[in-house]
Amino acid sequence: MKDTLEPRKVVVTLIIIAIAVVFVLEFGPGSSGFGRANRAGAGGPVTHSAAAVVNGKEIPVLEFRREYTSQLQYLRQQGSPVTEAVARQFGLPNQVLERMVNTELLAQAGERHGVRASDEEILKILERSPEFQKDGQFDYPTYQQVLRDYFRQTPADYEEDIRKRLTAQKMLELVQSGAVVSDDEVRTRFEKEGNQARIVFARFLPTMYADKVPAPTSADLASFRQTHEKELKDYYEANRFVYQQPERVHARQILVKLAPNATPEQKAQAMARAQSLLKELEGGKDFAQVASASSDDPGTKAKGGDLGWVERGSWDPALANAAFALEAGKVTQPIETQFGIHLVKVEDKKPAQDKKLEEVQDEIATTLYKREKAKALAQAEAQKALAEVKKGGKTLTALFPPEKEQPALLRFETETRPEAVQTDTFNAASTNVPHLGPAPDLLTAVFASKGPQVLDQAYAVGEGYVVAQVTERQLPDDAKFAEKRDELRKQAQQAKAYEVADSFLKQLKKGGKVQLNSTVIDQVAGG
Repeated sequence: MKDTLEPRKVVVTLIIIAIAVVFVLEFGPGSSGFGRANRAGAGGPVTHSAAAVVNGKEIPVLEFRREYTSQLQYLRQQGSPVTEAVARQFGLPNQVLERMVNTELLAQAGERHGVRASDEEILKILERSPEFQKDGQFDYPTYQQVLRDYFRQTPADYEEDIRKRLTAQKMLELVQSGAVVSDDEVRTRFEKEGNQARIVFARFLPTMYADKVPAPTSADLASFRQTHEKELKDYYEANRFVYQQPERVHARQILVKLAPNATPEQKAQAMARAQSLLKELEGGKDFAQVASASSDDPGTKAKGGDLGWVERGSWDPALANAAFALEAGKVTQPIETQFGIHLVKVEDKKPAQDKKLEEVQDEIATTLYKREKAKALAQAEAQKALAEVKKGGKTLTALFPPEKEQPALLRFETETRPEAVQTDTFNAASTNVPHLGPAPDLLTAVFASKGPQVLDQAYAVGEGYVVAQVTERQLPDDAKFAEKRDELRKQAQQAKAYEVADSFLKQLKKGGKVQLNSTVIDQVAGG
């Protein structure tokens, strides 16, 4: 049987949003704003219009949808092939909403403590934003146009968004300013950071030996299923996003843009233009060419309106209902949403996928069987290499010469054979080995060594095994402590500030009332 898809490799570059105690305030087209919240009863249920309620203040569904969509677009622009299904699997919708909740909590705390962003601070942000400038100066008509076309917000709403985010940031900075570190903490940091090492390592991964594992027979699979029933179920549950996906369409669109406050006359003009474009399509013109020439959507215009594969939950309901009702190759009638008038062509369709464990158990059993056998081969090869290096005849670099002089900063499981990797210098405060990632047992052994040596075992790291040799060791030098004390204090202060901020946020959540609307979250995320 042909090797099956390894779901853990679907998105190795998925970017997980940083926890919300770290704020990077970005303003201008493409940045994601936190929406203006409406009042709701503090003790009442979460309404259908709210994604969450924070101490009685709503985070509207529309703002959560915009924030979530913006985050997905950002990830895709960075080259991560993130589908809605994968985003749900990694908890992206909940992370986005958590960030919005944290911002609201901090802004409310700021108001209670008399911390509030001033009009002057907001004006400074607006004035130095290049998107709002004309001839190098802030221009109010340009400001209005950018808000209308990109943010679909009024100046009052946008400025209130900025005020809330700035207030949250100012409150965070106030909390962090109370972080204090002792001389003992600075000394401890020095002891860890001055304890340094460099190593050469080689990884032995199951994927390197998978082609040496023969395909299992029917008897092999039957026996494996019987003895690994729990593992099969766990694998299926952990990777349901591979086997259960909603209906999707590959679509293109032509957008006739409308301002949020468009008059009936302007809407009628936009609809007439959309009808005219539809007639061109019905007359035989190519949809992609018409989109490239006439669409007002800057994100897809250059690609002939191509939206890629889209799940129902990522679209406005009216647009989704019309598009998903079409046969492949057909075009919708003009559809109005908050963004304007849309014409959508469905290029292809994929039905919903809902494979049960019974349907895929042989596929999963084959994957796990071959992985188990390949892992045993990887371990055996690692032990063989360790014995060879310990004899002193050859080094790891001689046995496994690298193909590239400079490996990637973090080596994912893409190597086809073991390669010797020389790390940069790292210290005892590290939680990762450079170019390798988390390896706690290996780190412990490295810093237990007193000098260059071959480490005495093959360490299990991730899915494979690592053989390593310490090439350099440096112990803390007391003579340098005074020289680096100020720098170390600053670093310790930053670490303590982070801890204090995280603790403060946890206290706000514990002392407040945060209600999440799981139904709405699933709808927005396409669940």
